[in-house]
Amino acid sequence: MTKEEAKTAIFNTKGKIFNVKFIKKDGTLRSMTCRREVKKGVTGVGMAYEPAKYNLIPVYDMVKGFRMINASTIQEVTIEGTINQVAQ
Repeated sequence: MTKEEAKTAIFNTKGKIFNVKFIKKDGTLRSMTCRREVKKGVTGVGMAYEPAKYNLIPVYDMVKGFRMINASTIQEVTIEGTINQVAQ
């Protein structure tokens, strides 16, 4: 799976929980169980920047709250039990 296919698959989860592994900005590997389209805690003000300009995907981490996935460094995506390795 390519990085663009992984990004598309994440956007197509439609609020379902999935797992993703990616390299953080500091160079460490992060494994995150998360979902998209969470409305709880959203104030309606919006973000101060556009995540797509920085190739980021906003998600809700099931442990830590709202986080960003760096789409450029995705290593693996697990959706509905199917593990997809991302080609580098």
